Amino acid sequence: MKVPATLLSVLMIGSLSLAGCNSSSAPPATYTIGGTVVNLAGAVGALVLQDNLKDNLSVKANGSFTFAIAIASGGSYSVTISVQPSNPAQTCGVTNSSGTATANVTNVEVNCGHNEWGWIKGANTGGQSGAYGSLGVAAMSNNPGARQNSVTWTDASGNFWLFGGFGLDSAGSILSLNDLWKYSSGEWIWLGGSNTGNQMGRYGTLGVGAMDTNPGARYEAVRWIDLSGNLWLFGGNGYDSTGTNAPLNDLWKYSAGEWAWMGGSNVALQKGTYGTLGMPSPNNIPGARIEAVSWVDPSGNFWLFGGFGYDSNGTHGPLNDLWKYTVGEWTWVSGSNLVNQGGVYGTQGVPAPGNVPGARNWSAGWTDSSGDLWLFGGTGYGPIGQSGFLNDLWRYKNGQWTWMSGSTLVGQSGAYGMQRVPAVSNIPGARQNAWSWTDPSGAFWLFGGNGIDSVGGTGLLNDLWKYSNGEWTWMSGAKLINQDGVYGTQGALSPGNIPGARGETGEWVDANGNLWLFGGYGVAAGTEDRLSDLWMYMP
Repeated sequence: MKVPATLLSVLMIGSLSLAGCNSSSAPPATYTIGGTVVNLAGAVGALVLQDNLKDNLSVKANGSFTFAIAIASGGSYSVTISVQPSNPAQTCGVTNSSGTATANVTNVEVNCGHNEWGWIKGANTGGQSGAYGSLGVAAMSNNPGARQNSVTWTDASGNFWLFGGFGLDSAGSILSLNDLWKYSSGEWIWLGGSNTGNQMGRYGTLGVGAMDTNPGARYEAVRWIDLSGNLWLFGGNGYDSTGTNAPLNDLWKYSAGEWAWMGGSNVALQKGTYGTLGMPSPNNIPGARIEAVSWVDPSGNFWLFGGFGYDSNGTHGPLNDLWKYTVGEWTWVSGSNLVNQGGVYGTQGVPAPGNVPGARNWSAGWTDSSGDLWLFGGTGYGPIGQSGFLNDLWRYKNGQWTWMSGSTLVGQSGAYGMQRVPAVSNIPGARQNAWSWTDPSGAFWLFGGNGIDSVGGTGLLNDLWKYSNGEWTWMSGAKLINQDGVYGTQGALSPGNIPGARGETGEWVDANGNLWLFGGYGVAAGTEDRLSDLWMYMP
């Protein structure tokens, strides 16, 4: 049958219309990547941004920006700073920097301001259970449960890792944990361990990594990162191979997705085997302990100081022994092989073979650009047998300890001075469980903990300090204890934001020199509890 010309025209127009509808409903093939620059002080030497390490974009003023190269739908983007502004010199940082392009991206923020906190992820209230999702699968809804005293580290690719601690599992029970998490591109991934607490250790064969080995649930352990980027974990309070929950002295390595038991005992409550002072031996091993301090020097050697544990006689108490681990052997380097030792301070600023910090636990520590070891505060002994919160600062260099600043007495209040103004007279108050890290310039930073404020009050702190060129600077936070958090808008930096007072947090430093903290025990919404919030601080 012949179709009339007028009807044929109608059918053709309808077909074209339907084709147009189908075309418009298809998703775009690419999406643009952009955001906003704030607090840039003007630039002769401009700020240069990159996406996925290419597509250079020079920025000379605050405002919105968009990269020239669009990203394929479902493709990854990663905005970084290729060149920092040079005139005036500023250090900019990036938030919401990476992800998957499923729409035009407009929320990348490049902030060239300083001294600002941003609440990035997690709840702004305490007591949250873990949201594990599926093992090995990243999701925006995933989040580790509220916890304290975890082990944290940063890998060679800049991803953040979190292991264990004491807190809430997937069922909301408050227990020891052995779950392993990675934070990458704005999402948490549960990668190993159990989503329920109080798991015993699966040790396997000494020195052999395997998929079915795993450290037992624990908290208050110490860690190191070796020159190959592998994690090493020692001790803590947790579960051994028999299911006993007590202080441990087992040594673990995490590499290429597998745990390996590398040394120490698979049974808890072990005394220390010290050997001869200064002499390495395969038989040496620090006693089981919690709340110690660890460092890595530029040669890749691991260092361990003090904590609360077992001495050479099997007596339990605070320790001041210094250990070095290299080429698979431990060396007892300094301090006593017995608990409860007082400090020998000597003359401030003068190293001496007889100097040694008193026995202590819950201290903060860092390694400077020269490889020297630094130790601050904690709970322990001054020189006259008194014990309590400490605020003494020590350096270990060329085999000798030097008392650098702070008091020889326990229980000292903080001397804050003026905010953001360094002074020789400034000193943080005595405290334990503070969060510490070293920035790319080698300056040491200290946040919060449980200690003493500017007027002698004892409680949780949220003050932020910087130590550089021999002087302390109070950078942000309150001079008084038990302050609530100011969260602001999630993902946005603001001068008014501040984490609530807390201690026992997890911490990282990213590739842009920004400082991150997770959880701990502290104040949120006016209540003390275990926390699961993630914060970033831009110096």
